[in-house]
Amino acid sequence: MSDSLTNISDDNSFENDIVQCLKVLHEGGLILYPTDTVWGIGCDATNLQAVEKVYQLKNRPGAKALIVLVAGEREILQYVASPDLSLFDFLAQQQKPTTVIYDGAIGFADNLPAEDGSIAIRICNENFCRHLIRRFRKPIVSTSANISGKPAPIHFAEIDEDIKNGVDYVVQYRQDDRNPAAPSSIIRWENGAATWIRP
Repeated sequence: MSDSLTNISDDNSFENDIVQCLKVLHEGGLILYPTDTVWGIGCDATNLQAVEKVYQLKNRPGAKALIVLVAGEREILQYVASPDLSLFDFLAQQQKPTTVIYDGAIGFADNLPAEDGSIAIRICNENFCRHLIRRFRKPIVSTSANISGKPAPIHFAEIDEDIKNGVDYVVQYRQDDRNPAAPSSIIRWENGAATWIRP
């Protein structure tokens, strides 16, 4: 009986986190949340002011583009001009979360894509992220929860207090997860092949 109550409690906490995150995202605020890699600072990827808040919190130069998370291939087709569909077969074979730099970003905040118009996007398979992105119905920024130049925390306990205090909502889900996390691989897809930027 206690196990079932625990499961119910976990479900309620998960749903509360989702609801609170959606509220903050719609209001142009920042969230601190678990992803398929490291804990991330997130915001509405279509909101210029929200993206600027992320750069300010991380003390990160605006010229260094941020990664965006989506829940599936459909969003790639919506937010990228003419993506090569063969890429999706390649991604399906990867064991590690893989971020792709796409040319021709469409519909993002003007301060989010790189100067050449490219955008780094990852299709996220982590349970919390997928729920959140699908219910938000827009891409969400995901940048490691650290001040620029400092190491990315491998679990929640290592996140700097300045980061925790600088966001509008901190997700409770997975805070006790001690499995070491690592950043994603990063590739650029050109002429039907991957160029590895970060293995």
